[in-house]
Amino acid sequence: MCHHNITIRANGRSTKSLVVDECNSTVGYDADNLYQPPCGNNMVGASKAIWKALGVPEDELKELNITWSDP
Repeated sequence: MCHHNITIRANGRSTKSLVVDECNSTVGYDADNLYQPPCGNNMVGASKAIWKALGVPEDELKELNITWSDP
């Protein structure tokens, strides 16, 4: 999905975003995965601008139900 646009939906709004990194490790903690912890399913990390476009207050950024799809 890297370098592809997706549409992210939350709070009755949607915005498009460019995927710049994708975590596909369910193992983690090894050199191939830069010793990062395993990724959860359907986790999305985004810039503050994306969350602002979706109307998400900063105090709700830890956990939020969203959907995403190819545009």
